[in-house]
Amino acid sequence: MKNWFKHISILFTGAALLTISCEDSNTVVDQVVDGTERGAILRTANLISNELPIGDSAAGFSVELEVQDEENGALVSSVEVYIGFRDNSDDVGPGTDVAESLYDTVDASTFTTGPFGLPRFSYAATLTEMLSFVGRTEADITGGDQFTVRFELVLTDGRRYSFADNTGTLTGSFFRSPFLYTPTVICPIPATAFVGDYTLSVNTSPIGGVPVWSETTVTLSVGANSTQRVFSATYLGGLNIGNGPREFAFDLICGNIFPTSAQASGLGCADTIFFGPQADGDAPGTYDITDDTTFTIAFSEDESNGCGGPVPGFATLTKL
Repeated sequence: MKNWFKHISILFTGAALLTISCEDSNTVVDQVVDGTERGAILRTANLISNELPIGDSAAGFSVELEVQDEENGALVSSVEVYIGFRDNSDDVGPGTDVAESLYDTVDASTFTTGPFGLPRFSYAATLTEMLSFVGRTEADITGGDQFTVRFELVLTDGRRYSFADNTGTLTGSFFRSPFLYTPTVICPIPATAFVGDYTLSVNTSPIGGVPVWSETTVTLSVGANSTQRVFSATYLGGLNIGNGPREFAFDLICGNIFPTSAQASGLGCADTIFFGPQADGDAPGTYDITDDTTFTIAFSEDESNGCGGPVPGFATLTKL
């Protein structure tokens, strides 16, 4: 295990400053589509609803999207919408996925002009509508199941752009152009539950032989969605390498706790050390919606095997 410590290095992320010149028409979209034969992207302007609470008749998926191309949206003739279903539970429902198929088509004539002078449109589908389309009922779904909603740009010359054409440039930063969304079935969690100050007790890491996180007290807050919680802690801080705290996120899904996959720890060996959920078949952590005083998170340390893992880890949080 000592050899692992010798190879651990802090991963620094650089940031480049992008200068935009109106006179040279050197806009961000120009840079992205340059050399792509007049391509087009679909930017997420506002992800309105991406959660599907069980038992909520008003639940649904909703998003506002912006069309960008070299002719300010004129290259796009329509946007196709494909919907599928991922059954992520073994004990509820038929236990089978439903492949995506064409659900709807949005004609360019329905686009409106957004604040940047580019075409926009909003799209929504209720849980009831999506269930009917994939041939499921509410009795067939449970927390953690997902629908897939994929958008595909159809250009006036017949070319198409969607999820398979994505790069890191399109999915990050300003663009936020994933084309593919996965609204998830959830059990609602009150915003006041599982938040505040907690003591943190963790196992000893085989990578360095010190506690996985050095902090003994952390503050939990609501994360990217209503069922996600996050805290900040320093990975292998006991080694005094000099790395700082990083956020660790986990989702509370209908009694089970699932850490978010591919969470960078801030350290690495041959590759980045990531946190994620435990391996398939291992029991996840659990929680009681009526009692947020203590719970245990089961996670994988070094999820992607960048430093000899993955290794199962456990973190117990107790409310102060």
